[in-house]
This record gives sequence, C-alpha cells and structure tokens, in this order.
Amino acid sequence: MNVRTCRKSEIAQHLGEDWVDKTRRVFVEGDIAYIPVREGFPFDEVLAERTPYVGRGYQKMGDTILIHGDVPSDSELAEILAFEHPSCVLHSTGQTGVMRIPEIRVLYGTPHEVTFREAGISYTLDPSRVMFSQGNRGEKLRIRSLVQPGEKIADMFAGIGYFTLSAALAGGNVHAMEINPESFAFLEKNIAANYLGRKVTAECGDCREKLRGPYDRILMGHFDAIDFLPHALAHAKAGTILHVHGVGERQSEVEDAVSSAGFRYTISEYKVKKYASCTWHCVWDVILV
Repeated sequence: MNVRTCRKSEIAQHLGEDWVDKTRRVFVEGDIAYIPVREGFPFDEVLAERTPYVGRGYQKMGDTILIHGDVPSDSELAEILAFEHPSCVLHSTGQTGVMRIPEIRVLYGTPHEVTFREAGISYTLDPSRVMFSQGNRGEKLRIRSLVQPGEKIADMFAGIGYFTLSAALAGGNVHAMEINPESFAFLEKNIAANYLGRKVTAECGDCREKLRGPYDRILMGHFDAIDFLPHALAHAKAGTILHVHGVGERQSEVEDAVSSAGFRYTISEYKVKKYASCTWHCVWDVILV
C-alpha cells in the first residue's frame, strides 16, 4: 500500500485532499500516521499489506486493548501486539459491586485515559478504572432509534454515558444518574465533549434517591435492574416505556414486578449478546398501558 506519512495530530487536515485513498483506513503507529495514497499520486513509502487477524476476540478503545474471558497465552498476546501495536493491553475478569468496578490485570503497558468514537459519539474513559461494553453497541443504536425528541428520560445507571448520550443525541431530555464518582466524572466529561449539556441533567448518587418522575422512558442498563423496578415504577405512568436489562430467563420476574405495581403492560424481549455458553444478556421493553 502506497502511503504518505504525517504526525497523528495532522491526520484531519489531510483527509480531504485529492490524493487520499478513502477506500483504505489510515494506519497509526505511535505518533506517526500512514495515510493511503491513490494510484498515480506521489507517496513517501510502501507498506506491506497486513495479514488478516484470525486470533481471539478483544475490544479496542483508542490505543488500548481489553481482553475478556480466559487469560491469553503468550502467543495470543504476541499476535495481538503485532497486529494492533497498542500502548496497553488489559485483561478483564468481570466487575464487582454496585459501582461496577472492573477487575483488571495489566498484560502490557500502562493504563491511561483513552478517547474514541463509536456510532458518532465521543467517549473518554480509563478502562482500568471504569467499565465500558462495546458489545452493547447495537442496543445503543436501537435506543437512539426509539427515542422521540422532547421525551423525558431517566437513565438510572448512566455509567460514562453508554445510553445517556445516545438518547440525548436523538433529542431526549435525559436525567442521568450514576453512583460511582469515577464513572460520573467521565460522564460529565463525555456530555461536554459531545455538546449535549442542554439535553442532559447529570447527578451523582443512588438512583433510588434521585428519581424525579414521571418519565416517558426509563433506561435500566444494569444486570440487577429487576431489583430496582419498584423504584422505577413509582416514577412511571401510563405510556411510560421501560428498558429493563438482565441475564437469563427472567421475563416472569419483570412481569410480576410490573403487575404488583398495579400496571397493565405489553412486554417484548430483545437479546443483546451472549453472556455465557447458554445464557443471554437480555433487555425487556415494557410499555405501561
């Protein structure tokens, strides 16, 4: 591949030029960027074509790689390092407590804040300190497609803005609540970076004490969300839509909680991603009638 080199900070000023091959991705290594050049234009050097990666899966956030599941072997780690050239590789074994603090082991480099874009939204976080699930990307896009401008929305477990930012970008007025102070600091930073300050009211603390409904839509993006349904339903009304996350076959528990609160409802189940070999991360959309 023919390329021209520049500093990483200079990429944006070149991307609109005629010589750029827009069918290929810019390759970045350290502070140097290699921009693909169209046939017939001058170039600085030739990069060898990359061999497709066929190893184990991982998440890439900026220049940091996050690996889930079993600890990678030395050869698996070496393959990832050779393919991605990351500055840091982390291994996650899950998260603990109500604050969803990630359990992290550093495999390479030094953990640090990263900034990256996903579906048009900019996120900043330190993946060694707060959680982020790229596996929920489809669900974030689904929420964005459902939200109507002007809706009053509660995000009870906002984190760094996983669903808050998508809902606000769609025109919703979001009340975002997050109990973890570190996640909340990144949430505020991400709201500002995406120019959504007028659409989001963010509060740090226990959502059970912060809810101020009734809301048109309630986002409950936490695996223990079912336990919080009585609190959410106290701030709902006929027409409210709840998006209740959980793991496994728990729809009957959602139905029992809604019925106990005196509501009639319709319910639909959506599978987000595999959580274990025979278990799914699910979302139940509940429309109160």
